[in-house]
Amino acid sequence: MFNGFPKEGLEFLDELLINNSKEWLDANRERYDSSVVAPCKAYVQEMGEHLQILVPTIQAIPKINKSLFKIYRDARYHLDDPIKTRIGIIFWQGQGHRMQSSSFYMHYDAHEVFVATGIRNFKPPLLSTYREYIQNEERRRELHEIFEDLKAKGYQLPEPKYKRFPRDFDKDEPYAYLALYGSVYAYTIYKTNKIFQSKKVIDKNFKIYEDMMELQRWVYGLTLYSEE
Repeated sequence: MFNGFPKEGLEFLDELLINNSKEWLDANRERYDSSVVAPCKAYVQEMGEHLQILVPTIQAIPKINKSLFKIYRDARYHLDDPIKTRIGIIFWQGQGHRMQSSSFYMHYDAHEVFVATGIRNFKPPLLSTYREYIQNEERRRELHEIFEDLKAKGYQLPEPKYKRFPRDFDKDEPYAYLALYGSVYAYTIYKTNKIFQSKKVIDKNFKIYEDMMELQRWVYGLTLYSEE
């Protein structure tokens, strides 16, 4: 049963900031499993059941490398900080790679929670598909209106990644600015407060995801188009 993300888990992540080593994690494995991994698995199960109301085919799998992200970074590039100090959780729609699928996402560290919907980084194949997909003015207009609605609700959007328009893309077309994006998602950030540490975080995050459903549907349409 999910009862929130406990204070003990947040304290563990705070300690990890100054004890970032495999040796320290191994010595504190029991604390990590009980105060971080177990609540995350319970959250995936409960939130997954809620999200099925919005997306019946949502993937919610409480396992590492599924809905839960591994805690080790790539050792080739992180010799001094091999352990992640924030915990990632993802729910995705479709049979493709979870990070290139329309998803509901959350990560948290000892102090802040980041909640998002969409795809946070297009790899080259999907970026090319996205640019082709928004050649259609109706799709651009729909995405623009979704973005405007989310901004009006207080949600944040990523900054455009590129400064130059793609080849064969007319910068004078309506909503052409969308071609400068390297991802499509919306997000919000809040503190790891008492709500986060209680089961009420389910309702809080579900409301965020519900607000972002039109974006989730649009991005899912993009991923289906990429499979054609």
